[in-house]
Amino acid sequence: MKPLALLLAILAASIAIAEDHPTLALGSAAPDFDLPGVDGKNHTLAEYQDAKLLAVVFTCNHCPTAQAYEERIKDLVRDYRTKGVAVVAISPNSPAAVRADELGYTDLGDDLEDMKARAKDRGYNFPYLYDGDTESASLKYGPVATPHVFLFDRQRVLRYRGRIDDAERLDLVKSRDLRNAMDDLLEGKEPRLKDTKVFGCSTKWAGKTDANARWLEKVHKEPVTLATADAAALKALRENKGTGKLRLISVWSTRCGPCVAEFDDFVDTRLRFRQRDFELVTVAAQMPDEKDMVLKFLKKHHSSAQNLIYGETDEDKLTEALDPEWKGPLPHTLLVAPDGKVLYRHTGEVDFLELRRKIVPALNAITPWPGMK
Repeated sequence: MKPLALLLAILAASIAIAEDHPTLALGSAAPDFDLPGVDGKNHTLAEYQDAKLLAVVFTCNHCPTAQAYEERIKDLVRDYRTKGVAVVAISPNSPAAVRADELGYTDLGDDLEDMKARAKDRGYNFPYLYDGDTESASLKYGPVATPHVFLFDRQRVLRYRGRIDDAERLDLVKSRDLRNAMDDLLEGKEPRLKDTKVFGCSTKWAGKTDANARWLEKVHKEPVTLATADAAALKALRENKGTGKLRLISVWSTRCGPCVAEFDDFVDTRLRFRQRDFELVTVAAQMPDEKDMVLKFLKKHHSSAQNLIYGETDEDKLTEALDPEWKGPLPHTLLVAPDGKVLYRHTGEVDFLELRRKIVPALNAITPWPGMK
């Protein structure tokens, strides 16, 4: 498709999305909601009836822009709670509509259980509600991105909608738009600015699920190969010199039950971080004449990563080359920084949340992104 045609197609798709999910108009009454929160309770609009102002913030776990605003939302709650302002956050995203490679900047996804973990880890001081199953409230408000704020006055009339401030990076903020609107309304004034554009990750409406499935189908058509590696090659793999990438090495076998059980999670981990400075290398700890068996398994599980099989019969040389500290049991996992430092070492089944919490900061150290902490 030519660039102009591609641009027109993108614009048409954006217009269609906007028409399907219109944003709540200024002057509208606050739509009701009844949503589960990370505290295990359901929350409704009526709970906040005593607040002078109500800020409804649509945000989520996975979006790096949303993450950049977490502390600012907490600061807003602390600074305005005593002034009679209530803040409630809602995640509008359908987890099934989030592509795996959109999770490259996060350890957690957008389902309710992951929201509970994020709220606990980050010490959220505001209600965090889940709307991903039905998007019933989100469809009424129409957030276009995360974060997107809707500020209502005492009568629950929408008086401001848009961004929290004008820069993802805190050091570049010049206009604190939400705070300004709150201050103006608390003083009985018209907000100096009532409507702004927003920036961040697009809302993952349930309608995007089909596009997600098509993307995954395309990924599953990528070629799957298997190369033979001797002890010297495995030693070089472990040293990770000159790649500039974070390298995850999974040593496994088709005859190892735990290896087979967790293999798809390694494939998923690669899909999550494949757009960043990351690579997965699988090493089958099997004899060279079992190559066909291993390749058949890899194709079945769509492992288009770099796949290797040990090319020698001396198993002691395998363990010594890859990891002298490894005693030999499978599965065995290594996370190696570009300088060869082992950031994570584990024998046995992997806790993938723990692993992702090693991967994300290591990737951020290689390629920092605006707004990161």
